Amino acid sequence: MIQYVDVVIVGAGLSGIGSACHLQNLCPNKSYLILESRKSMGGTWDIFRYPGVRSDSDMHTLGYSFKPWCHEKAIADGPSILNYLIETAKEYNIDQHIRYEQRVTKASWSTEHARWTIEIQRTDTGETVKYQCNFLLMCAGYYQYQAGYTPNFSGRERFKGQIVHPQKWPTDLNCQGKKIIVIGSGATAATLVPELAKMAEQVVMLQRSPSYFLALPDRDIVANFLRKILPEQWAYAITRWKNTSLQQFFYRATRTRPDKIKRFLLKRIGKTLGNKEAVDTHFTPSYAPWDQRLCIVPNNDFFKAIKSGKASVVTDHIDRFTETGVELASGQSLEADIIVTATGLKLSVLGDTQFEVDDEPVNFSKTYTYKGIMCSGVPNLISTFGYINASWTLHADLIAEYAGKIINHMDATGHRQCTPQLRDKDRNMSARPWITDFSSGYIQRSMHLFPKQGDHEPWINPQNYNRDKKLLRDKPIEDGVLIFNHSREATKKPVK
Repeated sequence: MIQYVDVVIVGAGLSGIGSACHLQNLCPNKSYLILESRKSMGGTWDIFRYPGVRSDSDMHTLGYSFKPWCHEKAIADGPSILNYLIETAKEYNIDQHIRYEQRVTKASWSTEHARWTIEIQRTDTGETVKYQCNFLLMCAGYYQYQAGYTPNFSGRERFKGQIVHPQKWPTDLNCQGKKIIVIGSGATAATLVPELAKMAEQVVMLQRSPSYFLALPDRDIVANFLRKILPEQWAYAITRWKNTSLQQFFYRATRTRPDKIKRFLLKRIGKTLGNKEAVDTHFTPSYAPWDQRLCIVPNNDFFKAIKSGKASVVTDHIDRFTETGVELASGQSLEADIIVTATGLKLSVLGDTQFEVDDEPVNFSKTYTYKGIMCSGVPNLISTFGYINASWTLHADLIAEYAGKIINHMDATGHRQCTPQLRDKDRNMSARPWITDFSSGYIQRSMHLFPKQGDHEPWINPQNYNRDKKLLRDKPIEDGVLIFNHSREATKKPVK
């Protein structure tokens, strides 16, 4: 027997749990299930277990709009964020709707019956299971859970020590008194270095090129003060507005005055380190601020580790791995007992699920994105992808609200299907990458697999909170692009 529900949500991480909460609030009469491939909820915050794992966004914007973050630390550690997600799921009874160890492998849309048939592989038994639904919300995250990205380093097999990727951190890894090389210069490396420096004999962050760093306190003094004098929800809403506005202001400044922001960031690092040569060599990127994600350093912990002498930075290219460490292009050799490859992620397009519409395979790279959340020619499907230049959940909340509006609109108008369709005037649009003005390797390696965006609304993916609010909250649902249809013989009986 194939179980039917009105809505299926794929993924029980930050986006999936939030989407379920919004769905329950906006569409209380709709039945739904959350399908999660792993044994537990939490997504990113359950997967990553490396030392010091934390958010690089403040929790007043990474948290849900409806669920205040009430801890003193705004830059929170991974376990605290996971507890927040678990608490949210229990508080809103979301946990009762989650089906674990169910990996979605295929989703097939039938226009005749206005429903998705979703094929599941049970990761515990290997059994194949099917569900059906009218609307599908893909909240499976943006990267592959199975493994992270590691370049093909020459001589890797010669190294006698341990090689570890942060995405698969061993619980029994002993770092005490070890020599450790952390390859990479992003947020993960910046988090690992000060934590490993507390245990290791020496930690070297080996980077091919520098990144931008910004030291901030891990506590938001305004938020903590407001919580003392205002009701919890009011204090949270004000802090969320403040922090969102600051994020947007700073990002706009990096676009309009990149040189000024660059000088500001480098000057702060120079004051901390007191070493202009180090700043010039190791902390002055070749690109403009926010062309790649900015690394947040809470309480200056990264720079404190460097100043203590327990950690250092080397900027060079790897020639090859050796038995005892790494040999660099400059001829310098670095010794290590452990090498950590903090070299990024492998992106995933809609959970790497195989999609069909009326028996025709969907190639998402040939579609255009509709408002950054739907795809041309694909009915009743919304996918959640957060921001690369702000907190993920700001976008996830907007998308979940919009999904509820769409579902309610279809109910009110008697429709069972909605599909973004290119108009005649849209067919000659300039095709642009799904994400623009962002040069990070993990994005560039996979952009060819994602939907394209056009050169005018609504065929755009703004990655801009203020513009997305207008697109998803203010613009009319019926816009001549999102086409609503009646369906023939659409019932809630399972279709074989």
